Amino acid sequence: MDGASQTPLHQRPRILLVDDSENLCFALRKAFERRGYDVGCAHCADTAMAVFEDFGPQYVVMDLRMPGGSGLMLVRRMKEVAPDVAIVVVTGYGSVATAVEAIKLGAIHYLVKPADASEIEAAFKRLLGDDGVASPEAPLSVDRLEWEHIQSTLSDRQGNVSATARALGMHRRTLQRKLNKRPVAR
Repeated sequence: MDGASQTPLHQRPRILLVDDSENLCFALRKAFERRGYDVGCAHCADTAMAVFEDFGPQYVVMDLRMPGGSGLMLVRRMKEVAPDVAIVVVTGYGSVATAVEAIKLGAIHYLVKPADASEIEAAFKRLLGDDGVASPEAPLSVDRLEWEHIQSTLSDRQGNVSATARALGMHRRTLQRKLNKRPVAR
Protein backbone atom coordinates (compact mmCIF):
# COMPACT_ATOMS: atom_id res chain seq x y z
CA MET A 1 0.00 0.00 0.00
CA ASP A 2 1.46 3.40 -0.96
CA GLY A 3 1.73 6.44 1.34
CA ALA A 4 -1.01 8.36 -0.47
CA SER A 5 -3.67 5.78 0.28
CA GLN A 6 -2.58 5.57 3.96
CA THR A 7 -2.97 9.33 4.61
CA PRO A 8 -6.51 10.23 5.71
CA LEU A 9 -8.29 12.29 3.06
CA HIS A 10 -8.79 15.28 5.40
CA GLN A 11 -5.01 15.47 6.02
CA ARG A 12 -3.91 15.30 2.39
CA PRO A 13 -2.89 18.55 0.67
CA ARG A 14 -5.56 19.76 -1.76
CA ILE A 15 -4.69 20.88 -5.28
CA LEU A 16 -7.04 22.30 -7.91
CA LEU A 17 -6.19 21.79 -11.59
CA VAL A 18 -7.77 24.38 -13.91
CA ASP A 19 -7.32 23.64 -17.62
CA ASP A 20 -9.71 23.31 -20.54
CA SER A 21 -7.85 20.15 -21.63
CA GLU A 22 -9.61 17.27 -19.90
CA ASN A 23 -6.81 14.92 -20.98
CA LEU A 24 -4.15 17.08 -19.32
CA CYS A 25 -6.22 17.35 -16.15
CA PHE A 26 -6.72 13.57 -16.09
CA ALA A 27 -2.97 12.90 -16.44
CA LEU A 28 -2.01 15.50 -13.81
CA ARG A 29 -4.76 14.29 -11.48
CA LYS A 30 -3.37 10.76 -11.54
CA ALA A 31 0.20 12.01 -11.01
CA PHE A 32 -0.75 14.22 -8.05
CA GLU A 33 -2.95 11.53 -6.47
CA ARG A 34 0.06 9.17 -6.58
CA ARG A 35 2.01 11.89 -4.72
CA GLY A 36 -0.59 12.01 -1.95
CA TYR A 37 -2.75 14.99 -2.99
CA ASP A 38 -6.52 15.30 -2.91
CA VAL A 39 -7.22 16.65 -6.42
CA GLY A 40 -10.05 18.76 -7.83
CA CYS A 41 -10.47 19.74 -11.49
CA ALA A 42 -12.23 22.46 -13.45
CA HIS A 43 -12.28 23.10 -17.19
CA CYS A 44 -13.62 26.67 -17.42
CA ALA A 45 -13.38 29.89 -15.41
CA ASP A 46 -16.90 29.76 -13.96
CA THR A 47 -16.56 26.19 -12.74
CA ALA A 48 -13.06 26.92 -11.43
CA MET A 49 -14.28 29.57 -9.00
CA ALA A 50 -17.15 27.39 -7.77
CA VAL A 51 -14.86 24.39 -7.23
CA PHE A 52 -12.21 26.62 -5.64
CA GLU A 53 -14.65 28.01 -3.08
CA ASP A 54 -16.14 24.57 -2.25
CA PHE A 55 -12.90 22.57 -2.34
CA GLY A 56 -10.61 25.06 -0.54
CA PRO A 57 -7.28 23.97 -2.06
CA GLN A 58 -3.88 25.02 -0.76
CA TYR A 59 -2.49 24.77 -4.31
CA VAL A 60 -3.82 25.70 -7.75
CA VAL A 61 -2.41 24.88 -11.19
CA MET A 62 -3.93 27.35 -13.64
CA ASP A 63 -3.97 27.56 -17.43
CA LEU A 64 -4.17 31.06 -18.92
CA ARG A 65 -6.57 30.44 -21.79
CA MET A 66 -9.91 28.76 -21.16
CA PRO A 67 -13.61 29.25 -21.78
CA GLY A 68 -15.36 31.80 -19.59
CA GLY A 69 -12.42 34.04 -18.75
CA SER A 70 -8.67 34.28 -18.49
CA GLY A 71 -6.46 32.57 -15.97
CA LEU A 72 -5.13 35.99 -14.95
CA MET A 73 -8.62 37.03 -13.87
CA LEU A 74 -8.92 33.81 -11.88
CA VAL A 75 -5.56 34.35 -10.18
CA ARG A 76 -6.77 37.73 -8.95
CA ARG A 77 -10.17 36.43 -7.81
CA MET A 78 -8.71 33.38 -6.05
CA LYS A 79 -6.12 35.47 -4.20
CA GLU A 80 -8.92 37.82 -3.05
CA VAL A 81 -10.85 34.85 -1.63
CA ALA A 82 -7.85 32.99 -0.17
CA PRO A 83 -4.68 35.14 0.03
CA ASP A 84 -2.51 32.19 1.17
CA VAL A 85 -3.32 29.91 -1.77
CA ALA A 86 -0.24 29.04 -3.85
CA ILE A 87 -0.94 29.38 -7.58
CA VAL A 88 1.28 28.21 -10.42
CA VAL A 89 0.30 29.35 -13.91
CA VAL A 90 1.03 26.82 -16.65
CA THR A 91 0.40 27.85 -20.25
CA GLY A 92 1.14 26.89 -23.82
CA TYR A 93 1.03 30.58 -24.76
CA GLY A 94 3.78 31.97 -22.58
CA SER A 95 4.90 35.57 -22.87
CA VAL A 96 6.84 37.99 -20.73
CA ALA A 97 3.75 40.20 -20.35
CA THR A 98 1.51 37.42 -19.03
CA ALA A 99 4.27 36.07 -16.77
CA VAL A 100 4.77 39.48 -15.19
CA GLU A 101 1.03 40.01 -14.76
CA ALA A 102 0.52 36.55 -13.25
CA ILE A 103 3.21 37.20 -10.65
CA LYS A 104 1.92 40.71 -9.91
CA LEU A 105 -1.57 39.27 -9.38
CA GLY A 106 -0.27 36.72 -6.88
CA ALA A 107 0.91 33.59 -8.71
CA ILE A 108 4.09 32.17 -7.20
CA HIS A 109 5.42 30.72 -10.43
CA TYR A 110 4.83 30.63 -14.19
CA LEU A 111 5.66 27.59 -16.35
CA VAL A 112 5.36 27.01 -20.08
CA LYS A 113 3.73 23.76 -21.24
CA PRO A 114 4.52 21.00 -21.37
CA ALA A 115 5.08 20.85 -17.61
CA ASP A 116 4.76 17.62 -15.64
CA ALA A 117 3.79 17.04 -12.02
CA SER A 118 7.43 17.06 -10.87
CA GLU A 119 8.07 20.50 -12.39
CA ILE A 120 4.82 21.86 -10.98
CA GLU A 121 5.47 20.46 -7.50
CA ALA A 122 9.00 21.92 -7.59
CA ALA A 123 7.52 25.31 -8.57
CA PHE A 124 5.28 25.23 -5.48
CA LYS A 125 8.33 24.65 -3.29
CA ARG A 126 10.47 27.32 -4.95
CA LEU A 127 9.30 30.54 -3.35
CA LEU A 128 12.45 32.60 -3.90
CA GLY A 129 13.80 33.80 -7.23
CA ASP A 130 16.93 32.36 -8.80
CA ASP A 131 19.60 34.98 -9.51
CA GLY A 132 21.61 32.35 -11.40
CA VAL A 133 19.21 32.19 -14.36
CA ALA A 134 21.18 33.07 -17.47
CA SER A 135 20.12 35.87 -19.79
CA PRO A 136 19.47 34.86 -23.39
CA GLU A 137 22.45 35.19 -25.71
CA ALA A 138 20.50 36.68 -28.62
CA PRO A 139 17.80 39.35 -28.68
CA LEU A 140 14.20 38.35 -29.31
CA SER A 141 13.16 37.85 -32.93
CA VAL A 142 10.83 40.38 -34.55
CA ASP A 143 8.04 37.78 -34.55
CA ARG A 144 8.56 37.12 -30.84
CA LEU A 145 8.61 40.86 -30.11
CA GLU A 146 5.27 41.17 -31.94
CA TRP A 147 3.86 38.30 -29.83
CA GLU A 148 5.07 39.96 -26.63
CA HIS A 149 3.60 43.33 -27.65
CA ILE A 150 0.24 41.75 -28.49
CA GLN A 151 0.19 39.89 -25.14
CA SER A 152 1.07 43.05 -23.23
CA THR A 153 -1.64 45.07 -24.98
CA LEU A 154 -4.16 42.26 -24.43
CA SER A 155 -3.27 42.14 -20.74
CA ASP A 156 -3.64 45.94 -20.44
CA ARG A 157 -7.18 45.56 -21.81
CA GLN A 158 -8.13 42.69 -19.45
CA GLY A 159 -8.22 40.12 -22.27
CA ASN A 160 -10.67 42.08 -24.44
CA VAL A 161 -9.73 41.07 -28.00
CA SER A 162 -11.80 43.80 -29.71
CA ALA A 163 -10.27 46.58 -27.59
CA THR A 164 -6.80 45.12 -28.17
CA ALA A 165 -7.34 45.00 -31.95
CA ARG A 166 -8.42 48.66 -31.93
CA ALA A 167 -5.39 49.64 -29.85
CA LEU A 168 -3.06 47.78 -32.22
CA GLY A 169 -4.77 49.14 -35.35
CA MET A 170 -5.61 45.72 -36.76
CA HIS A 171 -8.76 43.82 -37.63
CA ARG A 172 -10.17 41.70 -34.79
CA ARG A 173 -10.09 38.51 -36.90
CA THR A 174 -6.44 39.10 -37.77
CA LEU A 175 -5.64 39.44 -34.08
CA GLN A 176 -7.63 36.31 -33.25
CA ARG A 177 -5.67 34.33 -35.87
CA LYS A 178 -2.39 35.55 -34.34
CA LEU A 179 -3.59 34.66 -30.83
CA ASN A 180 -4.66 31.16 -31.89
CA LYS A 181 -1.18 30.34 -33.14
CA ARG A 182 1.42 29.02 -30.77
CA PRO A 183 3.91 31.68 -29.67
CA VAL A 184 6.95 31.96 -31.86
CA ALA A 185 10.29 30.83 -30.51
CA ARG A 186 12.73 33.39 -29.25
